[in-house]
Amino acid sequence: MFDDYEFALCLTHDIDRPYKAWPQALYYALADRQPSHLLSMLPGRNPYWQFETIMAVEDDFDVRSAFYFLNEPDLLRDKSPVSWFRSENWIQQLGRYDITDEAIVDVIHTLDRGGWEIGIHGSYHSYADQFRLAYEKAVLESLYDGSILGGRQHYLNLDRPQTWQYHAELGLRYDASLGSSTSYGFTNGYGVKRPFDNSFVVFPLTIMEVALPDPGTKEDEAIAECDRLLREAAENDAVMTILWHLRYFNEDEFPGYLRLYRYIIERAQELNAWIGPPGELYPHVAKPPDSTETRPKTEL
Repeated sequence: MFDDYEFALCLTHDIDRPYKAWPQALYYALADRQPSHLLSMLPGRNPYWQFETIMAVEDDFDVRSAFYFLNEPDLLRDKSPVSWFRSENWIQQLGRYDITDEAIVDVIHTLDRGGWEIGIHGSYHSYADQFRLAYEKAVLESLYDGSILGGRQHYLNLDRPQTWQYHAELGLRYDASLGSSTSYGFTNGYGVKRPFDNSFVVFPLTIMEVALPDPGTKEDEAIAECDRLLREAAENDAVMTILWHLRYFNEDEFPGYLRLYRYIIERAQELNAWIGPPGELYPHVAKPPDSTETRPKTEL
């Protein structure tokens, strides 16, 4: 099935904020001088709930992706009063969702039934807290009839190799946290990494959408950069992983990002890429090769 592909493109989505919070709306309204950010908060509107948009796009191309769900602790209920005075904790609280809410559980079931991968998006401090990460994994797995192969840490937080050791001990088979939110490219190599020289692998992040030139104002530049990276992937038999957050599929507030996502998939298909979620690719890169990287053209 995989023998004739030039490279692999893994599609991922971190589910940070499926609901837009008032502080976010006010910030963007003032920063962009666009009152539409406030209008989007009217009853019945939910501009960041873009699950159906993603599913429709990927259905169009007959591809699937991974959705990494976040279970951030409630600041007032789950943390000590000392934590209430730390600004970083309030940032994590804004827009927080309850992963056990009916709407979230329903969309997890819909995604799972439709062939999309369900993964874990470890909460902000869980990269250094194995007990918290184990709890989050157990809660997520209890919500649907499946098991989690991997995911990505919130804010790409990593304590290497300890975080990966926690992942492996919890039965996760891969992590996709190695990367940057400010730069893009194959800075971490063209293949998966093996921090323990076994079947646990790391999928380096090639592109986070926010690091690219803004496709709303620099569309040609953004397309050119993505095309360059896709051709580089094809030339080097690479495993390329991209991250598009849920809110960036809202064309009203983030124009150009939906079109750019579609372009990446379409162009990758033209370049004869395998396209899907990391969990689907994992069995084909799980066996440790002679080197520390797995190159899809020889492995798949």
